[in-house]
Amino acid sequence: MVVTSELTSELQNENLFGQRLLAVDAISESDLRKALDIQNSVGGLLGSILIRVGALSEEILLRVLSEQTGQRIVGQGIELPEFHELFVAMDETDIVFDWYLDHSLVHWPEEDKIICCCKQQTSFIRDTMRYFYPDMDVEYCLISSQELDAVLDFIKKEKSVDDLIHESGSSKALRELAEEAPVVELVNNILAQAINTDSSDVHIEPDEEGFAVRLRTDGILYTRFRQPAERFPAVASRIKLISGLDIAERRLPQDGRITTRISGSEMDIRVSTVPGVHGESIVMRLLPKERDVVKLPNLGLEPDHLEMVEQAIGEANGMFLVTGPTGSGKSTTLSGALAAANDGRKKIITVEDPVEFVVPGVTQIQAHAEIGYTFAKALRAILRQDPDVIMVGEIRDKETADIAIQSALTGHMVLSTVHTNDALSVFTRLIDMGVEPFLVAAPMKLVQAQRLVRKLCGHCATDAKVPDQIEQDFLKLDLGFDPEWKVAQGCDKCMDVGYRGRTGIYEIYPISGEMRDMVVNKATVSQIRKLAIEEGHRNMYQDGLIKAARGLTTVEEVIRVTSGVET
Repeated sequence: MVVTSELTSELQNENLFGQRLLAVDAISESDLRKALDIQNSVGGLLGSILIRVGALSEEILLRVLSEQTGQRIVGQGIELPEFHELFVAMDETDIVFDWYLDHSLVHWPEEDKIICCCKQQTSFIRDTMRYFYPDMDVEYCLISSQELDAVLDFIKKEKSVDDLIHESGSSKALRELAEEAPVVELVNNILAQAINTDSSDVHIEPDEEGFAVRLRTDGILYTRFRQPAERFPAVASRIKLISGLDIAERRLPQDGRITTRISGSEMDIRVSTVPGVHGESIVMRLLPKERDVVKLPNLGLEPDHLEMVEQAIGEANGMFLVTGPTGSGKSTTLSGALAAANDGRKKIITVEDPVEFVVPGVTQIQAHAEIGYTFAKALRAILRQDPDVIMVGEIRDKETADIAIQSALTGHMVLSTVHTNDALSVFTRLIDMGVEPFLVAAPMKLVQAQRLVRKLCGHCATDAKVPDQIEQDFLKLDLGFDPEWKVAQGCDKCMDVGYRGRTGIYEIYPISGEMRDMVVNKATVSQIRKLAIEEGHRNMYQDGLIKAARGLTTVEEVIRVTSGVET
């Protein structure tokens, strides 16, 4: 139990406090007698003893203390700061952390006073706080043991790493630790495993007992292994060291980059660190330097969809927008579209952030928002380069949308991406940005939404039976072939997951005259979708069913990635 109240001055003796607990029926007389006997034998605070013997909950004890002393309770009208913020605030004083730990005390500023919480307030603590904060009021508040112990544990861990960092007045010790052979080997092994499993991201996540190394493979996070907590500072420092980050900074987020060769592949690795309760969360995004541009026919497009896309990118002017969440393969699709449009007779220019695929014969520009070189500014410069086809990495704001639309209206073919949940929501998204409906409708040739589904492992997939409703949904498509439904099993070839690799599922809508009129008249997405169905177009779920019926993926996988998408 944490007692931050001034029991010595406020409650002259513990018997009076015990009587108050009796008065509110918080404890029984036998409980009080038992606790007083223990107190007489071994000492200690009455409230703490009552909690240890199970006679009283800390919640009730804090409430009674608050009513008795008028002190506020942390979590009820006063909030505990984030642990790293509290650590920083305490680190700015002249009081050493050992004193805080010895007296189980934390404090932080609030407006024009200091909030202080400790296990047991004493005259020594009051005198010390008054000495270091002579011109400020110090308010002593109540806090639960669990919360206070969690803060003190965090401070203890932070202090131990700080001590290591400041050894000999520099971060030399951590650098030496990060360069030890076992640490170098472990970090290299983590990256090698990620590359060998075709993973896109590495997550290193510390917790109370250690840290987990998790890999995102085919869009799903898998825990590869765990390591003890003692190894985390060295591993984190190693990653920071090779990515150009400040190894002594653990309280602020940092971003870095590694260029290296692992498992025979040249890799660009983007590193992000974020402070957490148990240490920094580290995420590494793996970007192969040499990635072959995937051709449109290899992206999983059905023949009718492929024809629509090829026709759109072959137009002299207009706009083709691809939508979907992060990691849904939009950049891959646009790169394939650019490769298909590059017939040697067109000037093709892109502006991207970052440039993920290098497309031969295409002028590719890297945007740098941090220096003011935004998509909009780059797009203005591109228009003076006499382009035929323009690709903008993403339309994020009205300025970029206006320039892209004007480009499409003045004789250029514009390809870009927009973050929406489905294809037809792109119209309302652009209108919400502030673009006039008639400008949204006029240049639009094709809108496409997509997701990535995991492909079944060809070595272990087995035949499956699907629910009648799924069978009926597929038969309504009237595709003229018998379905071959499969289910994932798992084997050595796929690391017992049952899947290996990914393919796309799509909904693609060419913009008809009637659909264009509906956009100009601000029709709802539901109304436009009804028209698309009448025109014979299928949605993403239906396209996924075709992939499942061909045995490329499972129905469960299609439902997983299309859940939340309006159909």
